[in-house]
Amino acid sequence: MITFVNESNVQNLKYMNSINFLSGRFFQIFIPALLIMTLFSCSIRQQADLILIYGNIYTIDEDFTVYEAMAVKDGKILKLGSNKTILEEYRASKVINLDGKFVYPGFIDPHSHFIGYSLNLLRANLWMSDSMEEIVERLQAHRNTMMGNWLLGRGWDQNLFEVREMPDNTLLNEAFPEIPVYIVRVDGHAAVANDKALEMAGITAETLVDGGEVRIRNGKPTGLLIDRAMYLVSSLIPTPSVDEKVELLKRAQQDMFAVGLTSVCDAGLSKVNILLLDSLFNSGELDIRVYAMLSPSDENFEYFLPRGPYISEHLTVRSVKLFADGALGSRGALMKEPYSDDPGNYGILVDDMDLMRRACELALQHGFQVNAHAIGDKANSIMLNMYADFLEPGNDLRWRIEHAQIVDPAEFDLFGKYNIVPSIQAIHAVSDMGWAEDRVGPHRIKGAYAFRDLMDRFGWLPNGSDFPVEHINPLYSYHAAFTRTDQYGKPEGGWYPEQLLTREEALKGMTIWAAKANFEEDTRGSLEPGKFADFVIMDADLLTVDENLIYDMPVLETWVGGKRVY
Repeated sequence: MITFVNESNVQNLKYMNSINFLSGRFFQIFIPALLIMTLFSCSIRQQADLILIYGNIYTIDEDFTVYEAMAVKDGKILKLGSNKTILEEYRASKVINLDGKFVYPGFIDPHSHFIGYSLNLLRANLWMSDSMEEIVERLQAHRNTMMGNWLLGRGWDQNLFEVREMPDNTLLNEAFPEIPVYIVRVDGHAAVANDKALEMAGITAETLVDGGEVRIRNGKPTGLLIDRAMYLVSSLIPTPSVDEKVELLKRAQQDMFAVGLTSVCDAGLSKVNILLLDSLFNSGELDIRVYAMLSPSDENFEYFLPRGPYISEHLTVRSVKLFADGALGSRGALMKEPYSDDPGNYGILVDDMDLMRRACELALQHGFQVNAHAIGDKANSIMLNMYADFLEPGNDLRWRIEHAQIVDPAEFDLFGKYNIVPSIQAIHAVSDMGWAEDRVGPHRIKGAYAFRDLMDRFGWLPNGSDFPVEHINPLYSYHAAFTRTDQYGKPEGGWYPEQLLTREEALKGMTIWAAKANFEEDTRGSLEPGKFADFVIMDADLLTVDENLIYDMPVLETWVGGKRVY
């Protein structure tokens, strides 16, 4: 248990040995002098708001220093050091005796979907469903609690079905003939809509979509929608009211604090959602810190870019999100050669080349970072070479490739040459390892999920989760980075273990390197004087604990700006 110690007890800790040493006439003569010295010592100590003592505080600074104690004031770190040093230099009304527990910088997810996660709280959870029959059962159970006239769900993955084929809407039509149903795949790049929803969207066998696909069979839509085709239906779904959104965001925030997240990067937001977040931060209704990527819309470009980067304590808006392709699981990732398990299919170019080039030009002009989703080797090649047209070698603009999932080995060096940040999600390797090689074959798999190769070329890697595509807990992606196994330790030795990262690298990936990917390494990501007092308290050492225990390891407390939020 973490205990709070009052000021008088702190004095006892400091002077007990001295008082016990004194006795008899010696004590009577010198006690007045001792009291004067003690009072003088108290008067010159600096006032802090919070002191942590008797802990193992991993700073994740340049030397990976571990300290016993830390002082905090006005939401920022004053100093770290030994128990003796901190207690001699600072006093505070709130002192925490960590009793040997471990403190880490607040975890940062450099690629996630905060608002998307919050909206998912309204949808049926289809995570780990093993058939369309089970999906229908979950939807029926959710129907009594759904809001509005649409029945929504997210999380299905056909790779978990007995027959690993993309589903159609046959069972949805049978179970829900009168209401629109729309269920999104786990990766967010495919969905199935029932006939009622297709009819409302005006989708027929003749419907064509740039950057997407309406799947047709026997001259009729199957209900399966890939990438941009999803918007034909999703644009019809009523959005929650502002009050409902606020409550959902608060619930989502608490889920994040419970797993130690203090900052998240929301990968693709609209103007209305960014302005909502800003208002909630200004009113003090939210405490999480958000690095927002702008969705590539004219509205965003016209409103935000001319104003330049926006940076506050809780919200940063200084990047543009692009979508070069879809996802590997739905075979929408753009490949140089056809899919090994789907001859003739090369995947999908989602954002057209002119839009992406225009976005790069505007971002460079107005001082914004560009972050492009790229999964397939063709998509990565397109973005690496497009970036090279705008970037000089040695720049510090930190344009990013989000996922960098399948890269032609001949192009790895472009990351280092143009300082292009590979923003990875190590957990994807573990989630996909059961079928990824079927998609790309034994040759291309050598350049897939190649974290060690990227690390060696670039020098540092931010490591996120892409939640709600994956579980929200950052420790899962931490575990995947240095084990490349699932939570049960399979496969033994790790999947393509030559691509392993070290535990230290994995920890940096969700702290200081995640902050660096967002230009925020001067304010967060490590526990150093002057930075925000964002930290988590745990009862285990992440660098030495048995890897098989990490999935079940709880966060005891989460603090943001010196305030305990969990």
